[in-house]
Amino acid sequence: MKRHDFLRALHQATANRNYLEIGVNDGRSLRLSRVPSIAVDPAFKVTSELRCDVHLVKATSDDFFARADPLAHLRGGRHPWRNLRRGRHPLGHWRRTTLDLAFIDGMHLFEYALRDFVNVEQHADWSSVIVLDDMLPRSVDEAARERHTTAWTGDVYKVAEILTRYRPDLVTVVVDTQPTGQLVVFGADPRNRVLTRKYDEIIAEFDVPDPQKVPETVLERVRAVPPQTLLDAGFWRPLVRARNRGLRRSRGWEPLRAALERIAVSG
Repeated sequence: MKRHDFLRALHQATANRNYLEIGVNDGRSLRLSRVPSIAVDPAFKVTSELRCDVHLVKATSDDFFARADPLAHLRGGRHPWRNLRRGRHPLGHWRRTTLDLAFIDGMHLFEYALRDFVNVEQHADWSSVIVLDDMLPRSVDEAARERHTTAWTGDVYKVAEILTRYRPDLVTVVVDTQPTGQLVVFGADPRNRVLTRKYDEIIAEFDVPDPQKVPETVLERVRAVPPQTLLDAGFWRPLVRARNRGLRRSRGWEPLRAALERIAVSG
């Protein structure tokens, strides 16, 4: 399954009410959204027709998240009926805005992708779904920090290992999409500051010069889950119901975690 087909199916499975995308490029992934959206890219060149209420932000993701209220577009105004007509919660202006679905496909260096994840998590909840692209490079050259190939993933694949080691409270599922895989992260906790506290330590260990020593398990996609396996899982409807009801993490996360871990292990 190609990555855009998987993303399209994720929009359906998550029944997301909003969407954030980091790394717009020509808009091929953004055009899949039908809900209020924010898309961030310092040099986007959208050539696809967009069919959503979108705020296009021409800035780096670091600068975007440094804003006082980066998700203001998703929150809506003070008029309840107008919010409903625009696909937002009627009382959204007074509530904390949380992301239902986020797609990170920005700079292809692990430290940028890691910062993007940290920033997205601050605006997420346990029921949010966060996707990172280009997690399964096909060669050492494709995974280089310095680009010298036409197709290029960079070393963002390292984020999967970083999250596994430093954030065992999350569930991460590497998905075998074409051409270069994706990582789907569940269980976001905006109160967790481990990655921020350990950021310098992580950079010191994982920022190594080319050529990168890419693990064989990554190159051979040993632990990658077939995309249809994840999409066909039975947890999506309970997840959506729990999210829409505002179920607390203490009540909703553990059943979802158990279901997800079975899928992750199967990969």
